[in-house]
Amino acid sequence: MIEPDRPDGPLALAVRWAGRLLCWSLAAAMAAAAVDIAVSPHTGWWHTFWPLPWYLTCASAAAWAALRAREKSTGGGRRDPLSEQDVHTDWDQAA
Repeated sequence: MIEPDRPDGPLALAVRWAGRLLCWSLAAAMAAAAVDIAVSPHTGWWHTFWPLPWYLTCASAAAWAALRAREKSTGGGRRDPLSEQDVHTDWDQAA
């Protein structure tokens, strides 16, 4: 979900896509590890394939961290503290 006060520029879009890649590659890596433990396939290509999502997870985590740091340094991820106090959500009104 897009935060309402977060800018929607090319850097923010890259951060979002890197975060999505990180999540999906981690899910694929965990699934591949589960298959490796549960099924234990003995094909020749499996021993080459199953660590690849883990490598992609590490690369996407580094990319996301670098992009997010760049976004924060340019002020893209900064929120105005006054806007947080002025926003009333349904949970605030219920309390």
